[in-house]
Amino acid sequence: ATVGDHGVAGPARARGGALASRLGLTGRVLAGPRPRNLRAQVRAVPHGSGAALAAERRMPAAPADATSRYLYEAGGKRIRPMLALLSAHLGAGVTPAVIEGATALEMTHLGSLYHDDVMDGADVRRGVPSAQTVWGNNVAILTGDLLFSRASQIMARQGERAIRLQADTFERLVLGQMHETVGPQEGDDPVAFYLQVLADKTGSLIAASAETGVVFAGAPEEYGIPLRTFGEKTGVAFQLLDDVLDLSADPDETGKVPGTDLRAGVPTMPFLLLGQERDEASVALKTRIDEGVARIADGADPVILDAALAELRDHDATDRTRRLAHDWAREAVEALDPLPDGPVRDALKRFSEAVVDRSS
Repeated sequence: ATVGDHGVAGPARARGGALASRLGLTGRVLAGPRPRNLRAQVRAVPHGSGAALAAERRMPAAPADATSRYLYEAGGKRIRPMLALLSAHLGAGVTPAVIEGATALEMTHLGSLYHDDVMDGADVRRGVPSAQTVWGNNVAILTGDLLFSRASQIMARQGERAIRLQADTFERLVLGQMHETVGPQEGDDPVAFYLQVLADKTGSLIAASAETGVVFAGAPEEYGIPLRTFGEKTGVAFQLLDDVLDLSADPDETGKVPGTDLRAGVPTMPFLLLGQERDEASVALKTRIDEGVARIADGADPVILDAALAELRDHDATDRTRRLAHDWAREAVEALDPLPDGPVRDALKRFSEAVVDRSS
């Protein structure tokens, strides 16, 4: 599933915020003496950015407004707007156009959450019922469609280049979901295939957020490729760590039942890497998971996989996933080399580091 950023107001929001606290995004990213001015500027904006998102999300019809508000009001880490605000300081800074671009990209992410939960058959998102369990699949899908439409309207105000950024990003999101749904074909390497799915489903939207500084703030054109590469690789690292956290024994840490994705038959990197192992214990564990997923699909209680998923959590395949995430994050930071030395590059580096430290 795409990286999820939501919970609900009240106690569940606190649980959903536990991961954001561990990420420590603002404090981590804007630490140190060099980004002092940048810190003041970025911290002054989130309220305005949040207000823009709240205003743009509103729907004229009461039912649509209620359903689209459900996941928005859950809060979330808002990592995409944060990244957009940072990259904007490579150009003219946080202009109204930057706020609109960041709002549209976050709204696109929000819409994808509704669709993801339908396709994954998820019952819970961040400790609360997923949207389709409250309103049904049809309403959840239509709510996602409305949010995608509203995001496109926002981008249209900013001209052709913004429209193209939105369209290209949305195409990759859909292709990533389609490839995940269809699965690897004969001759495809499952791990390489999965990494491409992550790059499309998660990395593309974070890449678009990073590119906001060029598209909406007039940063030098030569920064476009480094920022896109940084965003995409950071997005893959983020999702790989999400796969690790999906196996967490503490549902309060993730807001989900441990192994939610695997129980639903959605492969994750630890499971794929487990499939590369040839020792007897690993082969037996994979067989148990495969059989359990098949039984759950036939109506068995998902708890039948508890023991097997606990073993996978402690298996080297999960440690390898964590190390792989760190590799992608390191490559993301290396992609920033063409950017000028200074507080923005420092902050982007810390951004990527904060992502992979979620499970440290």
